Amino acid sequence: MLMDLRSIEVSGRIVGQDQPPFIVAELSGNHNQSLQTALAMVDAAADAGVHAVKLQTYTADTMTLDIDGGEFRIDDPGSLWSGYSLYKLYEKAHTPWEWHEPIFEHCRKRSLVAFSTPFDASAVEFLEKLDVPAFKIASFENIDLPLIRRAARTGKPVIISTGMASLAELDEAVRTVRQTGNDNIILLKCTSSYPAAPEAANLVTIPHMRRLFNVQVGLSDHSPGIGAAVAAVVLGASIIEKHFVLARADGGVDAAFSLEPAEMRSLVVETERAWRALGKVSYEATTKERASLKHRRSLYLVRDVKAGEALSNENIRSIRPGLGLPPKFYERVLGKRIKRDAPKGTPLSWDLLE
Repeated sequence: MLMDLRSIEVSGRIVGQDQPPFIVAELSGNHNQSLQTALAMVDAAADAGVHAVKLQTYTADTMTLDIDGGEFRIDDPGSLWSGYSLYKLYEKAHTPWEWHEPIFEHCRKRSLVAFSTPFDASAVEFLEKLDVPAFKIASFENIDLPLIRRAARTGKPVIISTGMASLAELDEAVRTVRQTGNDNIILLKCTSSYPAAPEAANLVTIPHMRRLFNVQVGLSDHSPGIGAAVAAVVLGASIIEKHFVLARADGGVDAAFSLEPAEMRSLVVETERAWRALGKVSYEATTKERASLKHRRSLYLVRDVKAGEALSNENIRSIRPGLGLPPKFYERVLGKRIKRDAPKGTPLSWDLLE
C-alpha cells in the first residue's frame, strides 16, 4: 500500500497518489532560440496529453561569468556540451524572459499548467509577476538555500530535483522550505547526467524518500525512453518530468535525451496505465473474472455411467467447464459408486455419489 500523503494542488491540478501521474514536459532550450518553435512545442505537448509545460528562467549573466577557460569551460569526457564555456552554453540554451508571458498565455489557451525553474532570486521575482503556480528547483541549485527560501516564501509549491544531493543536503533543503511555513513540497528523484543510464536511476529510492520526508515524490527523468518513468509510477511517483523536443533530428541543447511528441504521448498513456494497474491488495476474483469462473476445470463424467458403477480414471476427468466438483476432490471420489445412471458430460456432484 502507498502512504496516504497530503496531495499538492498546482493550478487546479492535484498531485497525489489518488490521481493519475502529473506529467510535465520540460521545454528547456530545445526551442533553438525560436519563439515560434517554443509555441509549437506547447501545442505538441498539449496534443500529447501532458498536464504541464515547464521553462527555465535564467540568463547567461545570472548563471555564470563570461570567461572561456579553466573551470568555466566544459571539458567533461562524453558530455553533450563539451567544448562550450558555461556562458556560451547558457546563452544558447536560455529562454528569453520576454518569451515567458506569450508562452504561458499559450499554455493557458491549451489548458496546460505553466511554470518554471528560477535560477536566482531575480528569476523568482520575475516569475511572481507572471503569477506562476509553482517553482521548480533544479538539481544543481538544490544546495542554494537562499534561492529555495525565496521561492518557498511565496507559499506556492516548491518542487525540488534531488540529483547529486546527499541525504543531509536534501534534509537541509526540505527544512528550509518548511521553516517558511510552506509545506507544499515535492521531491523529484533525479540522476544529473545527460543522458542518464537506466542503471543509475536507483528508483527504489522513491518510496524511501517519500517515507523519510513525508512528501509527494516523483521523477525527473533524463534516461532514454519511458521505461524508468513507468517503473517510477509503480514505486509511487506522483509526478513525472521529461524533456521534450519536436524532433531530435532538428537538434537542441537537450534533444539527445528528450522525448518526441509520439513518445511523450506514450509516456502519458503508459504511466496512467501503470497507476491504474496498482489498485489495492486483493486475492479475490474481479467482477469480470467472476463471469469466467464457470470456465475453470472441474470433475466431469467422460463416459456414460450406470448406477452402482465405481468411478475411475477411465470415466471421470478434470476438464473445462467448471460446474462440477473442484479437481482437488479427484482422489477422494475415485472408487465411489454412482447412485443413478448418468450420461457422458454430467458434472460430478456429491448427490450423484453413494
